[in-house]
Amino acid sequence: MDTSKAINAVEPFDYVIFGATGDLTMRKLLPAFYYRMLAGQVPDSARIIGTARSPLSRTEYQGRAREALDKFVAKADLDEARVEAFLNMLYYVSLNGADPEGKWADLKASLAGGEGKARVFYFSTAPNLYRAVAENLHAQELITPKTRVVLEKPIGIDQESAREINDGVGRYFQEGQIFRIDHYLGKETVQDIIALRFANPVLNAVWSAEYIDYVQITAAETVGVEGRAGYYDGSGALRDMIQNHLLQVLSVVAMEKPASLDADAVRDAKVKVLQALKPLTAEMVKDHAVRAQYVAGESGGKEVPGYLTELGHESGTETFAAVRAEIATPRWAGVPFYIRSAKRLTRKVSEVVIAFKKTDHGLFPEGDRPQVLVIRIQPDEGVSLSIEAKDPSRDDMALREATLDVSFGPTFKVRYPDAYERLLLDAVRGYPVLFIRRDEVEAAWSWVEPVLESWKANKAPVETYKAGSWGPEAAKALLARDGHAWHEDMA
Repeated sequence: MDTSKAINAVEPFDYVIFGATGDLTMRKLLPAFYYRMLAGQVPDSARIIGTARSPLSRTEYQGRAREALDKFVAKADLDEARVEAFLNMLYYVSLNGADPEGKWADLKASLAGGEGKARVFYFSTAPNLYRAVAENLHAQELITPKTRVVLEKPIGIDQESAREINDGVGRYFQEGQIFRIDHYLGKETVQDIIALRFANPVLNAVWSAEYIDYVQITAAETVGVEGRAGYYDGSGALRDMIQNHLLQVLSVVAMEKPASLDADAVRDAKVKVLQALKPLTAEMVKDHAVRAQYVAGESGGKEVPGYLTELGHESGTETFAAVRAEIATPRWAGVPFYIRSAKRLTRKVSEVVIAFKKTDHGLFPEGDRPQVLVIRIQPDEGVSLSIEAKDPSRDDMALREATLDVSFGPTFKVRYPDAYERLLLDAVRGYPVLFIRRDEVEAAWSWVEPVLESWKANKAPVETYKAGSWGPEAAKALLARDGHAWHEDMA
């Protein structure tokens, strides 16, 4: 990896956001650009052009952006002069990107003079509009040799729709111009998995089925579906998190050492993992996957309603999904990977848990607890490793479990950036290592689809769990059949 590309200021650019009045833009994209400007990585000549159907003036859009910064940027980082400088970079065009008869002349005028700059089109719209927007950009001759397009997830709702989106956008953009974003790959701790494995011989030496008993990958939230009930009911936990984010984490955890840290070498290594996932047949799904919905319970110190109450109608959509996966490679033969994602659990946590096999050393009878390496993706980014040490309160050689723990924030004394900060500017740089290649998307859908089809056919029950709990009993049973337990239940 050429680290100079990753830390230096980028060249002058024009960034066009389709869907610029939406929640993602206000909550994530604009604050990310602002923080990158504070870090000196955004040149003064950069232009960020928002487009949406709302008939706003530039001044009105800048006002909305200021409100977003006040809400989503730490107050200590809100310097008035810098905020004004950032707002001066913002422009707005009232435009429906999927409409060929829209106000494209206004967008052309906003981009005038920037033909030689890096030009990025960010699609923060419904995925079924991606092809139409790409077609209109082509028809309006707005695609230059230095143009990239960023596609937000989800890339489709199944294998067929993903291919249609990829084919539709690929008709007008070359694969090297298409940046499929998965913000989990932009998280520093997900990237750090590569460093932990391959820069530390002690860990790399035991990173295989010879020493590892099983792996858990969890993304748990305490919130419910909130204002996203409509979207979420058409997606569910498996599509929303596991098919993309958590399978990407799995591929980083399990990949073989890439030939280099260049983009295609890393992505080649990742896609081989996804393609090596053992297929789950419809008959296997009942024993290898669990789906559930939260019901009323206590969360955050208050009583909260169940999913169906929030939704307002009956639904089989899961708010909890757990899947048992295996990877058919020599390194991982027989090692189960347990992947789960859910709303309304006990606490918010995204983590990877590596449980090592017990060692029968014969010297310490009580020292047969499994050692566990925990990679905390968020919050409190860091790494902990359980070890056995002599109990200092005893005169004999009794053991006590201890933990080696590193929290990256206090250790490195830096603010951990939001994932979008890195990803937005990597698209300008044309640096795709943290973005998803087409074959990765299709490999992930290929593995997930049998589970979706089985659930759609109701071949597995929809379990329930109380809001504020750790999920349904069936999820515990999924691991108990192998003699394992989720991290929070480990003795």
